[in-house]
Amino acid sequence: MRYTRVMIPNTYSPKPHAAVRLLAADGDLSVREIIRLAAGEQGWVCDEAADGIAALKLLRRGRYHIAVLDAELPDVDGVFVCRHLRKTAQTPVIFLSKNGAEANRLAAFEAGGNDYVLKPFYPRELIARIRSLLALTGHDTGAAQAIDAGKLRVDIQSHTAALNGQPLRLTPKEYELLLFFCQHPFHAFSRDTLLDEVWGQDFFGSDRTVDTHVKSLRGKLRPYGYIETVWGFGYKFKY
Repeated sequence: MRYTRVMIPNTYSPKPHAAVRLLAADGDLSVREIIRLAAGEQGWVCDEAADGIAALKLLRRGRYHIAVLDAELPDVDGVFVCRHLRKTAQTPVIFLSKNGAEANRLAAFEAGGNDYVLKPFYPRELIARIRSLLALTGHDTGAAQAIDAGKLRVDIQSHTAALNGQPLRLTPKEYELLLFFCQHPFHAFSRDTLLDEVWGQDFFGSDRTVDTHVKSLRGKLRPYGYIETVWGFGYKFKY
């Protein structure tokens, strides 16, 4: 079955800034996917959590420039997660909620939230709110930089990549595929999804095209096994 991409409307061409790392914590997989794809359009890295416990664990392990929290997260709600986060960090927090009541909004802000967005939301508006908060914290989201993943570095501005500091000789499509993987680490993608995202939805070639390019990339990334096969489905990038 072919993958239907969630379209993120854009009226401008943003410069990706790989240094931006955000946490999207929501009990709804489709909401997390929308945020992940919107972040990917900006060149940002997005980690996901399906419940409050997972969100707390990720926040303890990693440094995020911003967190987008569902106020009604399963297990532990987003308000608790934000209150716990505020004990150790001032990471900007945007709450998502289906409930627009004043009491709920006040609880979110009193816990340390910076913004409150009602569901359903427009992905472009959420990105604009994220940019605004990042600018207030002194983070320039417009500066093109590079993605570091283990021993690998992908320079977005120069369209080049290096492994252990040594330049990689990549074809244009190999570079685009590697960049997409690096922008979406630890997520499994089907071959059809990769065709849509990297080659475009107008591409009518076989999904074996993906296999060929993955095989070539793996050869150039040796001895590191960054690209894993998800049997019966597709591929996943890990580092």
